[in-house]
Amino acid sequence: MAKTGKTEEKNDAPAKKGSGLRDTILYGLGGIVVALLVHAFVLQTFYIPSGSMENTLLLNDYVAVNKLAYKLGDVERGDIVVFKGWDGEDTIKRVIGVGGDTVKCCDDKRRITVNGTPLDEEGVYLYPGAHPSGRRFEVKVPPGRLWLMGDHRNNSMDSRMFLEDGHLGTISEADVIGRAFVRFWPLSRFSWLSPPATFSAVH
Repeated sequence: MAKTGKTEEKNDAPAKKGSGLRDTILYGLGGIVVALLVHAFVLQTFYIPSGSMENTLLLNDYVAVNKLAYKLGDVERGDIVVFKGWDGEDTIKRVIGVGGDTVKCCDDKRRITVNGTPLDEEGVYLYPGAHPSGRRFEVKVPPGRLWLMGDHRNNSMDSRMFLEDGHLGTISEADVIGRAFVRFWPLSRFSWLSPPATFSAVH
């Protein structure tokens, strides 16, 4: 009888090994499915293809984009967003004005104003040595649309360049893919991305 018991234990071993392998495969597949769902509906990585957002974002930086950020609330001034751009390609810029805002360049100190409030951009996020804008404009942002600009104003194709497009250079909020909330690569430049304090004075 003792021999029979040992034989039964040996026969059980392959079944346990098979069950463990099956569980590992199922967990692995489950993880892949979850990752794909997160990428499709929640988070997306975005590669910075140009210098238009320097020095906040440099060429070859990577950011993570929260695709649910605006499902629960409105786009905020100062946010860095990824959106379907004027050429239909994914584009990244900073939100300067939202629906109802009047965005103007410039006041007597060459600052951009939003609803009459000047933005203190130099030394905060504006590219060193660049002026807030070399082109003058005054735009009343239509409801549901956004006025966007790059941080490197001398090297950015943004709302200023498309004033004659029938939408005053603005982009529909519906074209926003999500908010960039962290610069994660390269690791040496890891940083959270949040709206600069200057926008809190705008009403």
